[in-house]
Amino acid sequence: MSSSITLPNQTFQTTTGEINLAEVTSEWLLIYFYPKDSTPGCTVQAVDFSTLKEQFSALNTTIIGVSRDSVKAHQNFTEKQNLSINLISDKEEVLCQHFDVIKEKNMYGKKVMGIERSTFIFHNGTLVKEYRKVKAAGHAEQVLADLKALQA
Repeated sequence: MSSSITLPNQTFQTTTGEINLAEVTSEWLLIYFYPKDSTPGCTVQAVDFSTLKEQFSALNTTIIGVSRDSVKAHQNFTEKQNLSINLISDKEEVLCQHFDVIKEKNMYGKKVMGIERSTFIFHNGTLVKEYRKVKAAGHAEQVLADLKALQA
């Protein structure tokens, strides 16, 4: 993979406290970016990753979702959907800029800057696979299958 994206050595607020992505101890780290809590596609994606969390954990993989929503919004989303994954609040778009996921989107005929649904898989801190312009439905299953293939 020719991408030069690294894990930032910086602390971020999550639904379960603070996290520094550069210090995550699992062998594999899956970071996915999504536009907004409690919207249809983002809910499908978060629920799918939560449903498959045990299978990802069995592959020594930590799953983290990222959006520009506040920690409070993330906590409400987590409670409402019974999510088992950790969500980072990136209100200042530090991670969004770092991973280059802020793209021009067309919302109801208006051009807006928003998060392009994207997923990144790191192995021991090195990016091994990235997905851009992700469709929410079926994505978690696809990533799980790809992760199994990467570990085979």
